Amino acid sequence: MRLALVAAALLLASPAAAAGPFPAPGTHDLRLGARTFVVHVPREDARRPWPIVVAFHGGGGNATGFQKYAGLDAIADREGFVVVYPDGTGRQGRRLLTWNAGGCCGSAQADGVDDVAFALAVLKRLAGDLPLDRTRVYVTGHSNGGMLAYRVAAEASERIAAVASVAGMMAVTRFAPARPVAVLHIHSVDDPRALYRGGLGPPFPGTDVRSQHASVEGGLARWMIVDRCSTEPRVAESRRGSADRVGHTAELLVYEPCETDAVVAHWKLTGAGHGWPGHASPLPERIMGQDTVIIDAAEEIWKFVSRFRRPDAPPLR
Repeated sequence: MRLALVAAALLLASPAAAAGPFPAPGTHDLRLGARTFVVHVPREDARRPWPIVVAFHGGGGNATGFQKYAGLDAIADREGFVVVYPDGTGRQGRRLLTWNAGGCCGSAQADGVDDVAFALAVLKRLAGDLPLDRTRVYVTGHSNGGMLAYRVAAEASERIAAVASVAGMMAVTRFAPARPVAVLHIHSVDDPRALYRGGLGPPFPGTDVRSQHASVEGGLARWMIVDRCSTEPRVAESRRGSADRVGHTAELLVYEPCETDAVVAHWKLTGAGHGWPGHASPLPERIMGQDTVIIDAAEEIWKFVSRFRRPDAPPLR
């Protein structure tokens, strides 16, 4: 699935500026071999060791663009955790980047890029410079980035305590996690690009390329088996939109009890499009569908993932 953040790379392609000698607090634009990533280090007074959230941009975007709209940095400063935004790969420098999430997307998939290995290498690199908590490693992403987050969680489950995906279901060709992983999925039934019920999506903007999508409920069911969770959810919370967003709703479905320490949860939205809830999309509504503030994705992601630890995780270095 080549998803909808293509033009964002044209608008938001410049790399983040370094914020003093690494690992000083702030944002740093770094390189690992031929590849690049952006890391945000929390305030100096934050309690250590720090949890880390690996955040993957959407297809056609880049690390800096995602950092600008994801809203994770402010929460990292408030709560005391590191956020790293890796860059995908492409053929135009740091523009129009994609991830190889298994069955998707773009040149990353076509070229067989090992993005799971890259993500783990970034973690190892950062662990050499920062006091990271190996038991609290989390992955998240938007669209194609959410798909990669799922692949990392599935293939490196011994390291990942929780995964949270927004508007991107799994596209793995092989699914056999060695350990249970806590899962949060955020998705709108009215997403015009990553189709909630699965099926052939619309053409990728500016092309005639169309991709097959896995259904949200089908993908979550696979994790319920791994996490040994109830298949009948309870409604933990319901919200209704404001007057200017009539028809926007959000329902938090929690699939429990589970026979493991993991949980499967799903924010099921209506009325919203393919964007990152709580923040304005860099692309127009005709491509992405309506933005929504019914929930703040960044806040809900941290609220969820921060509950989980992987006590037996191997060292990051």
